[in-house]
Amino acid sequence: MIEITLRAGSLEATETDALVVLAPSGAQSADSFGAGAIDAILGGLIGRLLNAGDFTGKAEQVAVLYPPESAAFKRVVLVGTGNGDVPLAERIRRAAAVAGKCAQDVGAKHVAICGLPDPVEATTTAVAEGLILGLYTFDSMKSKAADQSKIEHAVIVCSGDVIAEAEAGLRVGMALARATSLARDLANLPPNVCTPAYLAEIAVRIAGERGLQVEVLERGQMQALQMGALLAVAQAAHNPPRFIVLQHNAHRSAELDTLVLVGKGVTFDTGGYSLKTRDGMIGMKGDMSGAAAVLGAMQAVSELQVEKHVVGIIPASENLVDAAAYRPQDVITASNGKTIEIISTDAEGRLLLADALVYAKRFAPDAVVDIATLTGSAAAALGGVYSAVFATDAELRRALEHAGETVFERVWPMPMAPEYRKQIDSDTADMRNSSTIPKAGASVATMFLAEFVDYPVWAHVDMAGTFVDSGASAYIPAKGMSGYGARLLTQFVIEWTTRKGV
Repeated sequence: MIEITLRAGSLEATETDALVVLAPSGAQSADSFGAGAIDAILGGLIGRLLNAGDFTGKAEQVAVLYPPESAAFKRVVLVGTGNGDVPLAERIRRAAAVAGKCAQDVGAKHVAICGLPDPVEATTTAVAEGLILGLYTFDSMKSKAADQSKIEHAVIVCSGDVIAEAEAGLRVGMALARATSLARDLANLPPNVCTPAYLAEIAVRIAGERGLQVEVLERGQMQALQMGALLAVAQAAHNPPRFIVLQHNAHRSAELDTLVLVGKGVTFDTGGYSLKTRDGMIGMKGDMSGAAAVLGAMQAVSELQVEKHVVGIIPASENLVDAAAYRPQDVITASNGKTIEIISTDAEGRLLLADALVYAKRFAPDAVVDIATLTGSAAAALGGVYSAVFATDAELRRALEHAGETVFERVWPMPMAPEYRKQIDSDTADMRNSSTIPKAGASVATMFLAEFVDYPVWAHVDMAGTFVDSGASAYIPAKGMSGYGARLLTQFVIEWTTRKGV
């Protein structure tokens, strides 16, 4: 991963392979965005580009300029940050990603970035995110990595009077980018590598590196806890299930707010006996993207030493088919004693989450958020632009919306109503795991999950449309998994203030 540092100093003396200059839309001169000294070295080339209208500063517009050989920098990468169609931080993220790719394409190994607008802390965070995530590649499974020059180091150049703000922003940006990179790596791994046991190994590794408390439950311990919903899904699994619990600031749980994050960890989903099509199975290695998001967030909140007691819960299993697999019309019992008639074995994620949501109660949480690639209907409704969010508490919903806008992993509020609950009424058991009516599947699934929630402040994020590339951003890979959710959850934890006694 690219290393990013800060430096206060003059731009014209910056020695680098590529000097990235962020330029706003509609700028009339290089002086207006702090690049006057650079333009002088370039013989006024930036000014001429602006005056001719050849460079307008529109979003992600790029021009590569070459100074005299005597200059400290070998190239100038002028990149536009656009106008107010999207928030400033998101425009900076995208610009940094585009500039990084451009600099890498021309062989730069070292880049410097300047021209960060106010507020410097937030824009420094965005630059770090954009650079790291824009240059992300997944090639660990290839026998030979692509023969490509890669940027090794970047320095953000700013004035000395804002260096403290920039340092704070860089710290957050690096943590968020590392969290998302981890989530991408895990979700991109093939299912014969990223098994439930592998997720547990990663959790143990993160715990060791970051000082987290970790517990990994195996099948026998789940049986003792009567986790019949999760264990039903795992009946046919070649690789045994794991139930992973990470805690940040566990020793301070009595004095700090307690937030519980729950991530669906289906490491491969065939649909079980309700078998998916051939094409429907492609991409199902990413059905553990909720788990990946929680692991990334737990890494980030510990790295940032957030003053909260944060619990990450990951129920992990495969959903496969063999003679031992659970079947449609089986009745199973979850760990809170409620019985479930199986209608679809392809509605397995909610079964894992059911037992995890019951388990969350033992932490006396101030708020619980689960995240999952749960329903195709959420993807059909919102595409790859927003995830669906359902919440029992208005402040929690607003907190997730605000966090999502801040990091641009956005959520859109969806309805919970008793009419949706009626669709899973069962003549045989307390409820069915799926409706036979092919409408409003995301809301119906949420009402199923609500049967296992025994605390007032809970939200469910359905990320079925956002766990793969939507093509909407320069810093999301064109192919592979997006890593959605790690930054959303981290930002939510940073921002959330509990109302005690709710």
